[in-house]
Amino acid sequence: MSDQVTEANYRVTADELRQFIERIERLEQEKKDIMDHQKEVMAEAKGRGYDTKVMRKIIALRKRDQNDIAEEEAVLEMYKEALGMS
Repeated sequence: MSDQVTEANYRVTADELRQFIERIERLEQEKKDIMDHQKEVMAEAKGRGYDTKVMRKIIALRKRDQNDIAEEEAVLEMYKEALGMS
């Protein structure tokens, strides 16, 4: 009887593992689809004359905390002044 129990446990575990793998595969496909959509939007923006490099920087800035950005900009200005770049 222990062989039957072990076999049943293995089957359940294999089925569960397969479900996890398939879920991850679907999520990977969704992630790829979203990345493709983002590329399309950037290509459209570029076609309309927008600088996509700057757009990416703005998107990154919008994700960050405003205080961190202000502190970084203040340090940047201080360094530029020290180097005579302002």
